[in-house]
Amino acid sequence: MTDKPFRFGLVAGQITHLTDWTTLARRTEVQGFDILLSPDPLGGLDPFTTLSAAAAVTTELHVGTFVAVDGFRDRRLLAWQAESLHRLTGGRFELGLGTGRPGAESTLRQLGREFGTPKERVAHIAETVRHLNEQEVRPKLLLAAGGPKMLALAGREADIATMAWQPRTTETEARELVRAVQAAAHGRDVELAMNLLAVGDEPAPWLERYIGTTIADLVAHDSVSVLPGSAQQAADTLLRRRDELGISYVTINSGYADRFAPIVELLKGR
Repeated sequence: MTDKPFRFGLVAGQITHLTDWTTLARRTEVQGFDILLSPDPLGGLDPFTTLSAAAAVTTELHVGTFVAVDGFRDRRLLAWQAESLHRLTGGRFELGLGTGRPGAESTLRQLGREFGTPKERVAHIAETVRHLNEQEVRPKLLLAAGGPKMLALAGREADIATMAWQPRTTETEARELVRAVQAAAHGRDVELAMNLLAVGDEPAPWLERYIGTTIADLVAHDSVSVLPGSAQQAADTLLRRRDELGISYVTINSGYADRFAPIVELLKGR
């Protein structure tokens, strides 16, 4: 379905110390990953600040937000921050943008901003995307999309669409979300991405507490977000998904960096 080469990204965990952060950035580049991504916020820190430090200690590694919450910042400030990092890094910054996960309300209250209804959040991010597209220069734009309106917006406007599906989403269900993006794209070249929750079959209590289920349950349910088996089996699964779903950009939590690196090595350049 796509001839795009694979790209692989690490999503940083709760790192708040500069030395730990720069060490992770250097290791991410050495292990062959293409991009280091920061949640918004990163352990309470602004991701645009932390990503500057990651870019400063690497040479080829891209950095990006995964994802910046649209409601946290005035869109004019967001455009300025994004362009600044884009120019400062020589084009190594990628702007990931979303409407905000549950729990974003507390940060918004601290910023004196409203979370809004789902309809209001989608309308707001659509206006933000319009503003970003009006800029003379902007970085690549990734949109996190789960619902029909965001899937359509990502298809129409994003450079990259990452599927914000639920942990128990199956490949059959994932295929429908991908088709929604592709239908809205009308032939536009949109890079399709997905975030993995886990690699291998081992329990992960630190993750399972967060997602509310076990890795074993997700494997038994044929979740698209888990890659069980050996590194070669996982690589074969990703190759098949690229052929069948068109997904060529894969991200995973940095806690799985060492386990995922052999898969990156198997698929690098393919």
